[in-house]
Amino acid sequence: MSVNKVILLGHVGADPEIRYPEKDRQIAYLSLATNEVRGAARTEMTEWHSLVFGGQNAVMVERYVRKGSQLYVEGYLRTREYEDRMKIVRRRTEIIVERFEIVGRK
Repeated sequence: MSVNKVILLGHVGADPEIRYPEKDRQIAYLSLATNEVRGAARTEMTEWHSLVFGGQNAVMVERYVRKGSQLYVEGYLRTREYEDRMKIVRRRTEIIVERFEIVGRK
């Protein structure tokens, strides 16, 4: 048995980027920041996550999510490889969002 599950609660770093790979299909991309406090010095660490929304989730993100929105997200990890403009192979780990809720706005 194996499990690939991600649950995050954080704030959106920038307005969503919407793409249309096909005529009636859209995908929304955005970054989400989560914070944790570490050590005796209470140092706050910020981690940035790349989120991918498809289907009806992408439509809802386009309409209602903006920079600063607080989101609760459930999904799974996917790592993909691509070649950039300089012909360098890059790897990117993304969270494919299956379910989300808008918790609040900053």
